[in-house]
Amino acid sequence: MNKKFMFFSLILFFVLIVSMTIAVMVGSVSVTPFYVWKVILSKIPIIQNGIEQDWSRSQEIIIWQIRAPRVLLAAIVGAGLAIAGAAIQALVRNSIADPYILGISSGAAVGATSVIILGAFSFLGIYALSVSAFLGSLLAIALVFFLSRVGGRVSIFRLLLAGMAVSFILTAVSNFILMMSKQEGALKAVMFWMLGSLAGAKWNNIVIPAFIFFLVFGLLWLHYRNLNLLLLGEEAAVTLGVNLQQFRIQLILLVSLLTGVLVAVSGSIGFVGLIIPHIVRLIVGSNYKYVIPISALIGGIFLVWADAFARIIIAPQEMPIGIITAFCGGPFFIWLLRRNNYSFGEGD
Repeated sequence: MNKKFMFFSLILFFVLIVSMTIAVMVGSVSVTPFYVWKVILSKIPIIQNGIEQDWSRSQEIIIWQIRAPRVLLAAIVGAGLAIAGAAIQALVRNSIADPYILGISSGAAVGATSVIILGAFSFLGIYALSVSAFLGSLLAIALVFFLSRVGGRVSIFRLLLAGMAVSFILTAVSNFILMMSKQEGALKAVMFWMLGSLAGAKWNNIVIPAFIFFLVFGLLWLHYRNLNLLLLGEEAAVTLGVNLQQFRIQLILLVSLLTGVLVAVSGSIGFVGLIIPHIVRLIVGSNYKYVIPISALIGGIFLVWADAFARIIIAPQEMPIGIITAFCGGPFFIWLLRRNNYSFGEGD
């Protein structure tokens, strides 16, 4: 399986690179893959002197400053939401769980709404939206975590109920702020953000999401055995040496950190963390040694293409990326539910 896994991973990585290249090429101004890679390679200090700069300034701006950071962020967000979804589904042993079930998205939405409508954190300038959305997501998960503790232990059943309750409350807060506002431009901006958008991608706001993604990815992959044991049930996991409460807390914090950071830069993009782990389990089974990396690759590919379609489908306007993911995710999930032979953990 290891050779097949490595081969399959390399194929997916190649598909991801090709997808990202095509996504940079398409738009109101088309560019060739030759110039895409010449511009990108010219930014690498070691080899930039060997690249002949025969492109225009406008091409460089389009490729390097506008499209490349957006496409890279799409890959990071897609990969991050996918592994977060896979981890949450193992944590709660529920195939319909996703990163937003803990109220993280609703908390981030309150923070973003506060900035756009009320002008909160305006002293942070261009970072105000990301910081406030991240703080909102942290507040939401802290509240959910507090409500789910019983006798010093985290109850999964209470965690799910608390996540839904907090999500409903925070969504109501966001809607109340929207209803009280009379700024039409701000209302449109908030709604666009709530449906997901990567339009604000810049090189300076990719560093933190990329760092957090690789950190969480590495930690989840290192603990793939514990994730596998969670699927066997609490008693089996404890019997086989898992410190269940400690691992659950670590897992909740890691997933919350990753999702909060991603939502802060991309808005609420649904279905990625829900459907990608299902697709991966249908392909490679339920062993998290394979589920985590393959989910990251397929999640990245999926969101790169979703963002590309969001940019071109109603050009010159842009469609919120959450609409694209919902159109793809909804029918797939219905098909999955109708499959008589599908069950959570298929392929063990």
